[in-house]
Amino acid sequence: MTHNAKRTIVLVHGASADSSSWNGSVTALLDAGHHVIAVANPLRSLEGDAAYLRSVLDSIEGPIVVAGHSYGGVVMSHAADGHPAVTALVYVASVLAEPGESLVDLVTKFPGATLGEAAQPVPYPTPDGGTATDLYIDQARSGELFAGDVDPVVAQRMAVTQRPLGLAAFEAPSTRAAWTTFESWALAARLDRAIPTELSRFMAERAGAHLVEVDASHTVTVSQPEVVTDVILQAAEKTAG
Repeated sequence: MTHNAKRTIVLVHGASADSSSWNGSVTALLDAGHHVIAVANPLRSLEGDAAYLRSVLDSIEGPIVVAGHSYGGVVMSHAADGHPAVTALVYVASVLAEPGESLVDLVTKFPGATLGEAAQPVPYPTPDGGTATDLYIDQARSGELFAGDVDPVVAQRMAVTQRPLGLAAFEAPSTRAAWTTFESWALAARLDRAIPTELSRFMAERAGAHLVEVDASHTVTVSQPEVVTDVILQAAEKTAG
């Protein structure tokens, strides 16, 4: 992919969402002169999802800023590791895991992660003839626990159209941490019931990431996209040239 923009901003959605969850930021990022790609994260397995994202990064010419929401940040940490074109990482209501830590390890490290109360496991067949498990959010509780500050009509649509996360991806230990070599930003949502604020602060301090806090739910990309956009643009500007 070729372009004449200042940066390519790659947006990686998380679990129970799709690439449209970034719609509130896309126009502003384009208006700022950047090329934008909102990736369709497979949500199947951590290594597989990371390999897919890496293939997208490899297709881009010029410098890249990657932003990941929720589980998308874990995938980003793997896919961007050592990539020569990446200049900055933005973790949006996400986790900055060290190798050996899984998403489930981190979200249970501090109190406040209550989204798991609404998790509904659903088995599905795998190509090898086996069975794996998807995690859905109970639609009746999604608005309360996942999208608490989103317009109720929009939150209901999000619950109905959610894309599940494979349980294996939720439990898989991280093997790479791109934030150890790239300048990183972390946006903490203080009303988040999936990634507690205390956890966000702990991880940002440990990683030496620039921490920004906002009163928002876990789906801050939908409820307060202006704040998300500002952090991404800050990362792009600070790591330019």
